[in-house]
Amino acid sequence: MSDILNESAEAVELSSGVHSLPDQEFARDVSRGLSGSPKYLFSKYFYDEKGDELFQQIMELEEYYLTRAEYSIFDNQKEEILKTFQGVGKSKFDLLEFGAGDGYKTKVLLRHFLDQKANFKYKPVDISSNVLETMSEELKKEMPELNTSGLRGDYFQVLEGLKKNSDKRRVVLFLGSNIGNFTKATATKFLHQLKNGLAPGDLVMIGFDLKKDPSKILLAYNDSKGITRDFNLNLLTRINNELGADFDINNFIHYPYYDPDIGECRSYLISKCQHTVRIRNLEQDVYFKAWEPIHMEISTKFGLDDVQLLADNAGFKIEANFFDENKWFVDSVWRVV
Repeated sequence: MSDILNESAEAVELSSGVHSLPDQEFARDVSRGLSGSPKYLFSKYFYDEKGDELFQQIMELEEYYLTRAEYSIFDNQKEEILKTFQGVGKSKFDLLEFGAGDGYKTKVLLRHFLDQKANFKYKPVDISSNVLETMSEELKKEMPELNTSGLRGDYFQVLEGLKKNSDKRRVVLFLGSNIGNFTKATATKFLHQLKNGLAPGDLVMIGFDLKKDPSKILLAYNDSKGITRDFNLNLLTRINNELGADFDINNFIHYPYYDPDIGECRSYLISKCQHTVRIRNLEQDVYFKAWEPIHMEISTKFGLDDVQLLADNAGFKIEANFFDENKWFVDSVWRVV
């Protein structure tokens, strides 16, 4: 399934509003994924309005340690992070954040950068128009002095826009261990494309969820309140609402598992019975066998040797590693050489 997470389309810079990706892309990906063998859906489509709300709840869960770990890194080491971003001479920079979400963690850095009179522009990037609209409104209220403009699209889309010449250092944030949502092949491709879109001296900060007690990892994707289950099932509801499907979510169970050997946590929705789903807008029938899975998401965990190898293979030099107090998570800053 090495092609499952390949994503493409065109990013649109926002000025006074948020532009949507064409409905045809969602329809195409759903059609291909559910007619594939094995079946799959892209995790980027989790994030409609309801999905955004559910993910906010996930980040507040006791079991979901990732957000707290990365937040603590920013809160405790923001001064050193700014020095790393500015480099010698406190140069100006564009701060692009891939998969910006609600900006909960990033706001810690933004406030500090503004307090220190850093010369930068913030450009959040997200697949969700709802997230960008909400974030834009919040930033205007909380930090009216912030120079910002958003980009609507997925990561591969926006990389094309990075190829334009710039007189400023570009710093790309790719946080939350989103790199773990790619297969190894796609992660390598992404990092090569990222480097090719940047210039020598530009930086990327990538968040990596580190290998740890397997039971702690699995609980982050199988919480006791069932919110992660609802988050996955909501994508079926979205297909019902937007593509006229008749999924009965009661026919599916949420099943995650973690393989400590390869460091992959995978999530599936599994059909409990034999049945057929009609997707009216696609004029497509999808047949499910009893206990047939839909692959929903992959979340890879890393060792520090894995981080070093990824940087080396993509042609980056590791500039700094920022750890939380438990060393469960690292934000690794790489420089283009």
